[in-house]
Amino acid sequence: MNIAVLLSGGKGLRLGGDVPKQYITVAGKPIISYAIDTLVKSGKFGFIQIVCEREYERLIKNCMPKGIDYGFSDPGENRQLSILNALRDASDLCDSKSLVFIHDAARPCLSSKMIDGCFDAIAGHDGVLPVLPMKDTVYECDEKGKIVSLLKRERIFAGQAPELFLFKKYLEANESFGKKKLLEIHGSTEPAVMCGLDVVTIDGDEDNFKITTPIDLEKYKNLFRK
Repeated sequence: MNIAVLLSGGKGLRLGGDVPKQYITVAGKPIISYAIDTLVKSGKFGFIQIVCEREYERLIKNCMPKGIDYGFSDPGENRQLSILNALRDASDLCDSKSLVFIHDAARPCLSSKMIDGCFDAIAGHDGVLPVLPMKDTVYECDEKGKIVSLLKRERIFAGQAPELFLFKKYLEANESFGKKKLLEIHGSTEPAVMCGLDVVTIDGDEDNFKITTPIDLEKYKNLFRK
């Protein structure tokens, strides 16, 4: 069975408001529901493991279409520990052939094309990461802000969610690190790369942005209107 991990434990402090960004209503539905709908309609997943605070479980249950099995995991101290909680909670559902798809609830513009692209690309690999090319010249600086190196822009990319991995290998990679190390990790693909897993990249999607600031929220509303 392939599963999707949907991360919805963030508090969205930079956006402000009374509820985390992923639960803000746009066009009559919470933002999280748009990613859920796309995951379910893809037909790729037998189970969705959702990381969220328990006070929002009822809201999410009301967003879930019929015919999909799902469960909840508690958030960790950071994103990667939240992922590890979800992986452990869903591990009994998965075997050596299972895939895990990791996505953010605050990225509502997930497309079926992106899901299909990840699944097509993982054949013969351990993981898939969508990336965006750097548009500006990139420099490496020291702790004082002095430029110490010129980087080749054509070889530098920004990673995006979603990410797709072989479940068992990815779980083992995360469990190989202690909590202290996982607290230092910012990107979901980092544990896989650090453990030598074979991760291939595909083209990302500029519209698949994460809602973090009020400007992002307005951008999404404008896209939705179009």
